[in-house]
Amino acid sequence: MPTIAVKKLDERAVLPTYGSEAAAGADLYAVTDGEVVFAPGETKFIKTGLAMEIPEGYAGLIYARSGLACKRGLAPANKVGVVDSDYRGEVMVALHNHSAVEQKIVSGERIAQLVVTPFLKVEFTAADELCETVRGEGGFGSTGRK
Repeated sequence: MPTIAVKKLDERAVLPTYGSEAAAGADLYAVTDGEVVFAPGETKFIKTGLAMEIPEGYAGLIYARSGLACKRGLAPANKVGVVDSDYRGEVMVALHNHSAVEQKIVSGERIAQLVVTPFLKVEFTAADELCETVRGEGGFGSTGRK
């Protein structure tokens, strides 16, 4: 299994952990000074107290924790955060309260999950024409059943 160097920026920080043997995402934990209160519709940046050395050719993708998002309405504001391999600052999660009621986060609580994945770096070039496909220019919902 590959390893990623993780620097604790705060003594309270918890290294990411997997909830099960086959889990794709590793839980990220909050580092807060007391309780963080989210009003309905409010977004706040929550620190993890960690910096990471993601290998070149990989990215760390920050996703919602299903329980936190579905049961309490707290999920990353940007839907999926991206930690690039050349970033060495603190990993933070912009949590948004999608619920209609106040929500709270405390230090040590699992707030998101990190999936480390390879990606392809491509070169974009301008073209006058694109190759034909069956779908063509069909947009949103164009491949669904009618």
